[in-house]
Amino acid sequence: MRLLQAEELFRKVLDGGSKAKAARLLGLDVGSKYVGLAVSDEKNRIALPLSVLSRTKTNINLMADDFKTLASKYSLAGFVVGYPFNLHGQHSPDAVQVRLLAGELCKTGKLDDLCYTYWDENFTSKCVEALLHPLNLKNRDEAKTMTDKFAAVCILQLQ
Repeated sequence: MRLLQAEELFRKVLDGGSKAKAARLLGLDVGSKYVGLAVSDEKNRIALPLSVLSRTKTNINLMADDFKTLASKYSLAGFVVGYPFNLHGQHSPDAVQVRLLAGELCKTGKLDDLCYTYWDENFTSKCVEALLHPLNLKNRDEAKTMTDKFAAVCILQLQ
């Protein structure tokens, strides 16, 4: 897995879209316990919620396997990883866990043929929570996974 500037990854996707099968992107909303996932459509115009993966210190190889499966299933060119900048455009304290996850995924060697970039995720979860609030979801776990999936949609949709 190789880190690219956002423009490089998006150019790769555009160039890959001229092949028989379109290159898509996977959006990741990285949290301390969960990673929300969203996938772009084949024309990279619309982001769709996909799922949520549990995140622990011991399941990084399983996560890499899941990402490899998704890469194959959806013809992924790479990942757009939500990155928490502060309001001044500098790294926030939460950015450490995002970089840690990316580094751990790279170390597995299972995703070497994919690229990733970081994208500002400011307020994505808060916006989704505000949108979901009227649904009055009673189940806390359901509300959390819904928030994580749709935050990943926001990250991918805003790029």
